[in-house]
Amino acid sequence: MIVLQSGSNGNCVYVEGGGVRLLVDAGISGLQADCRLASHGLDIRQVDALLVSHDHRDHIRSLGIFQRKFGIPAYVTETTLAVAQEWVCLGRLGKVHFFKPGQVLHLGELKVHTIPTPHDAVEGVAFVFDDGRNRLGVLTDLGHVFPELRQLILSLDAVLLESNYDPQMLQQGDYPEWLKQRIRGPRGHLSNQESARLLRSALGGRLRWACLGHLSENNNSPAIALQTHQDLLQGDLPLCVASRYEVSEVFTI
Repeated sequence: MIVLQSGSNGNCVYVEGGGVRLLVDAGISGLQADCRLASHGLDIRQVDALLVSHDHRDHIRSLGIFQRKFGIPAYVTETTLAVAQEWVCLGRLGKVHFFKPGQVLHLGELKVHTIPTPHDAVEGVAFVFDDGRNRLGVLTDLGHVFPELRQLILSLDAVLLESNYDPQMLQQGDYPEWLKQRIRGPRGHLSNQESARLLRSALGGRLRWACLGHLSENNNSPAIALQTHQDLLQGDLPLCVASRYEVSEVFTI
């Protein structure tokens, strides 16, 4: 896994397994995606498919560009695409494959589980990638810690997990009250504490490492997110933080 960028300013993650190369979400420019993959010796034109998690601009805005410029087939729910096209200029689209939330996609030797989420999107999903040996979760924009999420974390070997906000920073910040309520509400985002407690519940299981993602620029910081997790996890799980601005290292299982 390589996190090309993670945050409300744009999301894109590279996943490779089972002989398949994938991108999750198209929230950054084509040039950024191309250059950031190339910095790891990868050619974006050899990506086999683009998976779209939901209709928000920071996840879907460059879908058309990724298709027209690089010829990448897209996998998205029909409702997600229809809603996105109402308010995001995607332009002409090429090959699009529709899936239903909860469906398992078979891409080469890789199984991709699409996990419905309660985030405030029309048909939001998270993804779990299974090559028959290891399972990687790309779990952001989750809404809240829904019951299935705890069991899901226990089944993973590694995870990119949303850790969006620090409750105190959010409360004391200058966001309007309606937006604060949206973020911490049941269809918003996970806080640092919620993410840390979720990971703590998986200690002693399969989980080998976790990367914290989708951090808020105004209501969080990498240092605060890491400290919150370290206080709860006590060094029992390797952690890192995905950047809002730069490509990550290569993470392997």
